Amino acid sequence: MSTLIRSTVAAPGIHVITVDAPPVNALTVQGWFDLAAALTEAGADPDCHVVVLRAEGRGFNAGVDIKEIDASEGYGALIGANHGCAAAFSAVYDCAVPVIVAVNGFCLGGGIGLVGNADVVVASDDATFGLPEVDRGALGAATHLARLVPQHLMRTLYFTAGTVTAQQLHHFGSVYRVVPRAQLDETALEVARSIAAKDTRVIRKAKEAINGIDPVNVHTSYRFEQGFTFELNLAGFSDEHRQEFVATGRTVGEAREEKA
Repeated sequence: MSTLIRSTVAAPGIHVITVDAPPVNALTVQGWFDLAAALTEAGADPDCHVVVLRAEGRGFNAGVDIKEIDASEGYGALIGANHGCAAAFSAVYDCAVPVIVAVNGFCLGGGIGLVGNADVVVASDDATFGLPEVDRGALGAATHLARLVPQHLMRTLYFTAGTVTAQQLHHFGSVYRVVPRAQLDETALEVARSIAAKDTRVIRKAKEAINGIDPVNVHTSYRFEQGFTFELNLAGFSDEHRQEFVATGRTVGEAREEKA
């Protein structure tokens, strides 16, 4: 497993998985698969009652490593990133025990997939959430953003590549608690201890039952979205957006505005 993904036992019954991929926790193809493996392995451990997913550094997650995709020949890295993200998002959702995410700083792109599929979300008071996909010539994770905000706000955020704050998500009920960053880890562990104290045999069945009555099949809907990302790439539109971002750090739209 990659050293960028660490798994530890913080207390009896509580497994903590940490993403530490400087500078912005944008994961490579292998990183997404490693994260999926860590989550699955934790849930399969009968001594694990709950998982806390957290991150080191400036933000929780910045999605896929665009530079890896842009530097690769053909579509291998793109396909790998799509499969890796699908695996990691599914590993959160299908984890046999509840998954608590502790979100610090920015949560973008693939980070929304992780958070949207989690069971409990706690966040620092500087946390922001958004999907910049349209600015990168890609699509995806509207499935998961729709689990965090109401339908029309989801559409607005998706089309504008805008962000919302942890406080706004707390208002909608999708973020359980908002705390200063210094208190984030302890807050997540506090919630984890409450769950870990329950009979894990009951909690595991409760997780399975809740997933079973979910009105949206998150696996199918996300794969449907990914099909349009492949279409944009095959048409060559995505290359333009990725190359502009890698070269300048700007979106294609920002570059056009500057020239105008």
